[in-house]
Amino acid sequence: MTIGFNSEIGAACAVGTVGDLFETCAEVNAQRVAIEYRDRCISYGELLDRVRRLSAVLTARGLKRGDRLGLLSRNRPEYLEVELAAAHLGVITACLNWRLAGRELAHCIELIAPALLIVEADLVSSLPPVVGSPSVLEIGPHYESELAQQAGSSPPSVARSEDGLIILYTSGTTGLPKGAVISHRAMIMRALTFSSELGIAPHDAFVAWAPLFHMASNDHALATLMRGGMVLVIDGFQLEPLLTAVSRHNIGWLLLIPGMIEAFVEGLKAHQEPVKKVRVCGAMADLVPPHLIAEVTALLGAPYLNSFGSTETGLPPATRALISPGEVPTRLSKRQNGFCEIKLVDPEDEEVAPGEPGELAVRGSTLFSGYWQADEENAQAFRGGWYHMGDVFRRNADGSLDFVDRAKYLIKSGGENIYPAEIERVLLRDKRVTEVAVVRAADPRWGEVPVAFVACGGDEPPTEAELVDLCARELAGYKRPRAFHFVSLAEFPRSTSGKVQRQELERRLKP
Repeated sequence: MTIGFNSEIGAACAVGTVGDLFETCAEVNAQRVAIEYRDRCISYGELLDRVRRLSAVLTARGLKRGDRLGLLSRNRPEYLEVELAAAHLGVITACLNWRLAGRELAHCIELIAPALLIVEADLVSSLPPVVGSPSVLEIGPHYESELAQQAGSSPPSVARSEDGLIILYTSGTTGLPKGAVISHRAMIMRALTFSSELGIAPHDAFVAWAPLFHMASNDHALATLMRGGMVLVIDGFQLEPLLTAVSRHNIGWLLLIPGMIEAFVEGLKAHQEPVKKVRVCGAMADLVPPHLIAEVTALLGAPYLNSFGSTETGLPPATRALISPGEVPTRLSKRQNGFCEIKLVDPEDEEVAPGEPGELAVRGSTLFSGYWQADEENAQAFRGGWYHMGDVFRRNADGSLDFVDRAKYLIKSGGENIYPAEIERVLLRDKRVTEVAVVRAADPRWGEVPVAFVACGGDEPPTEAELVDLCARELAGYKRPRAFHFVSLAEFPRSTSGKVQRQELERRLKP
């Protein structure tokens, strides 16, 4: 039997939009808590009412489908209601990083030419002068007054699944931030992948403590609100609220990132209340000392997520492997996610043989829609119909994937290729090493050589001689660091996702 396709069937089968799916979920779960913030609990019914009122406010201010709205705020409930209200209208929310310097922030605002800026009250003074001078709605009494003037109904939804939902800013080793456009389709598919791959139950809670201008908190907060779970909003890494959260709530995925796990482990040891339930914890296992992974998973009774994804891809392409509670991992091979395709390619975009290093290229429905106003960069990144991530992997015989390094971190020394991640994994085997970053330094003979920045813990940190001996046992001569710089953990410059900013360390080496 043949079934003729028509527009009505197409409409019924569409992926939908984040705004519509949230509204449906909120109506079904009206009495459940949607957001917990400090001592305040906001039900789905209350959140839906506020989102509808804000949609009416944005419409009254002239915002329409395709417009951009700049959001400059720390973590708070209004952050999510702004995104959901804009989503209903097909307006794109650009999530601005309040930690940026004035020049960088001005670039991010001018890049998207917003029709409106919504700004947390004490951040208004940090707004730089920008071209166009967009109007500003300040979160606080004036914001609440505008909501109160609107009825609890919103204009009809006009968004489409391929419309931009949010813009998240990313930056490379050079240049100003780029705006990655995440569509409704991508966010919905990220939510589906998130829940199915990690076994997250519909009513599991998510703790949004990392900045909401970053994909880890933003993706998973919206995924939770589309499924009926509770989002616990915490403004940054605060030990006591995090400890309270894990002792009182069933948490699906507990985000842990480099730079905060050691303090969290010590807090768990001293905390009086037991952990209630955590299904899975952690991220970026390659950047965490193996003994810390074993310690935090044993304390939480939850496996560690051996993740590999990005702002541009979501959890995929390789966030499926789990490290069992209490296990000290000896290898960190990744497992490819479902719902995506990947291949490893050489510089000519030809697939490499198993066991050979190649850049990872991916395609699938969680992918972003490109960088805002960056046609040349998009053409390069999406060449051949695949998104090229700039990360080098090897495919093992069992189908797993071993991370080699970022292609841009490659050190060329006397004609040899040196991948910093390999050296870092060796140094992290010493339990006294809590953080390490290997970067390139100029060398008159070899062109470039590896240099290690190392942070240590404990009463008896390793000496440089001990680390030299460790590298001599495990690494070829040309791969061994030519110098070790011992620094405190706090001296490592970090991005908002907790990753070490290597370019800043390289600048320290320049005369």
